[in-house]
Amino acid sequence: MSKPTLPLSRGVAYAAGMLGWSLVIGIIINYLVYIYLPPDDAGLPEMIPNITLFGIVSIVGIITMGSRLLDAITDPWIASLSDRSRSPRGRRISYMLAGGLPMVVLMLLVYLPPSTEPGLLNLIWLTITLYLFYIFFTVYAVPHNALIAELGHTPEERLNLCTYLSVAWFLGAVIAAQAPVFYEIMMDAAGISKIAAIRLTFAVMGVVALVCLYIPVFLVDEKKYSSGEPSTISMKESLKLTFKNRPFVIFAFSDLTYWFFMTILQTGLIYYITVLLRQEETFFSTIFLVLMVGSFACYPLVNFAAKAAGKKAVLVVSFLLFITVMVLVMLAGMDFVPIALHMQGYLLAAIAFFPMAAFGILPNAIIADIAENEGLRTGSYREGMFYAARNFMMKIGQMLAMLVFVSLLTFGRDVGDDLGLRLAGLTGALFCMAGLIIFAFYNEKRIIRESVDLKKESGGAF
Repeated sequence: MSKPTLPLSRGVAYAAGMLGWSLVIGIIINYLVYIYLPPDDAGLPEMIPNITLFGIVSIVGIITMGSRLLDAITDPWIASLSDRSRSPRGRRISYMLAGGLPMVVLMLLVYLPPSTEPGLLNLIWLTITLYLFYIFFTVYAVPHNALIAELGHTPEERLNLCTYLSVAWFLGAVIAAQAPVFYEIMMDAAGISKIAAIRLTFAVMGVVALVCLYIPVFLVDEKKYSSGEPSTISMKESLKLTFKNRPFVIFAFSDLTYWFFMTILQTGLIYYITVLLRQEETFFSTIFLVLMVGSFACYPLVNFAAKAAGKKAVLVVSFLLFITVMVLVMLAGMDFVPIALHMQGYLLAAIAFFPMAAFGILPNAIIADIAENEGLRTGSYREGMFYAARNFMMKIGQMLAMLVFVSLLTFGRDVGDDLGLRLAGLTGALFCMAGLIIFAFYNEKRIIRESVDLKKESGGAF
C-alpha cells in the first residue's frame, strides 16, 4: 500500500536533524587540526607534542585518519542493523534516538584534554574521544540519510527533500564557521583565555545541535510516511550486492575524490584565510557566511537545472568550478595576483556558490535513485546499506585527505613559509579532476527510465 506524501512541515523537521549533525561535524572538521596544530601566531596553547613519522606524517594526521577509518568500517554494520531493524518506533528513528546525545557530548570532550601540558595522556584522550565520536556520529547519520529514499516516493520528492537537507547542512556548517566571531566576543567580554572561549563557544553550539538532532526523532512518524521494509539479507551479502551495482560504484569512486578535495578545502580554509591571505580569523567566519548566502541563492537554480538538464550535467559543471576554486587556493596571496587579498577570499567564495549548492543537494538524490532502482529490480530494499557504502567511500576520501593535508603542513603552514598549503591546493585540484573523469561514466538516464518502466509494470504500487 502506498504511503502518504511527507508534508512540508515534517520535511523541515526531518532536515533539522541534518542541521544538528552538520553543526557538530563542522566543529570537528573546521577546528580540530587548527587547534591541535596551530600556526605560531594563533595564540593557542600546545596540547599535544608535534610528533611526525618519517619527518612528514604527523601524529595528528594518523589519529584523524584512524578515526575516519573506524567510522567508515562501522557504517555498513550500523546500516545493516538499521535495514533489518523491526523497532516499533521505526528502523531508522530508533538509532537516531540512541546516537544524538553521545555524539554531542563526545564532540565537546575532544576539545577538553585532561592535562595542561602536551604529552602522551592528551594523545590518548584525543584518540579515544575522537574515535567514539565518529562511532556515535555513524549511529545517527547513516539511518538519517537512509530515510531520504524512504520518505521521498518519487525522484521529484527526493530532490525536494535533498534541497531541504542541503539548506540545513549549510546552516549547520555556517553556524560552526561563526565560532571565531563568538569566541572573540567572549574573550573581550569575559576576559578569559582564547582556548577557554573556544570551548565555551563549542558548548553553546553543542546545545543548539542537540535540540536539532532530536526534532525529527519526535516529530517525524517513520511508520506513517516511510515506504521502507525491513531487509532479511545479512550485512556481508548486502554490502557485496551494493558494490556489484555498477552505477553505484561509478558514483561512489567519483564521490570519494569529491570528499578528498572538499576535506582539503574545508579543513584548510582557516589556514588559507589567515596564512595565505593574511586576514584575521574572523574573516574566515565572514567568508563562510558569504558562501552560505550565495549558495542559498543558487538552490532554486540547482533544483531547476537538475530537473531540466539532469543531475549529472549539473555536477559535471560543478566539478569544473571546484577545480577553479582549488587552483585559486594554490595561487592565493601570491605577489603576481592583481587582486586585493581580502577580495581574493570573496572571489573564491563566489566561484564556489553554485557547486557547493549542487553537491549539497544532488549526491543524496542520486543515491536515492540508485537504491530505488535496485529495490524495484530485485525486491530487496537496502537504502541504509547504499548510504552506508557511500559513506564508507566518502570517509575513505576524508581519511586520506586528512592524512595528506596534515602531512603537507610539515612543508610550511605559516606566513612566509606556506609551501604545504599551496601543495594542498594543487592536490585538491588534481583529485577534483579525477572525480570529473570517473563521473562521466555514470548513466543517469538509464536508471531513471528503468525505474519508471518497472513502476508501470508493477501497477504503480510504489
